[in-house]
Amino acid sequence: MSSETLHVAREKLSRKTLEMHYAITSLMEEFEAVDWYRQRADDTQDKELKAILLHNAREELEHAAMILEWIRRNDEDAGEQLKEYLFKDGSITGHEEDATGKNGG
Repeated sequence: MSSETLHVAREKLSRKTLEMHYAITSLMEEFEAVDWYRQRADDTQDKELKAILLHNAREELEHAAMILEWIRRNDEDAGEQLKEYLFKDGSITGHEEDATGKNGG
């Protein structure tokens, strides 16, 4: 997976960039695990196994949420975007148009 490798020599990267890389890679892996568990839950015919798989998916979402919060706290730009777009009602793209002034206003 390309996310596991660095695109620039490690010695050229700051510690902050490396830490953020670890967080982003981990976030991707957590969401990938959620997807895998949900697919398997949809495919199984065993009710108990399905319940376990869905439980596991929720656990991975918990992990993803913790990493996302760490990213929010440690990357000012990411924090601003998350505050702007998360937990808003209405149209997501409409909110983006309002936030960026692309709605003609």
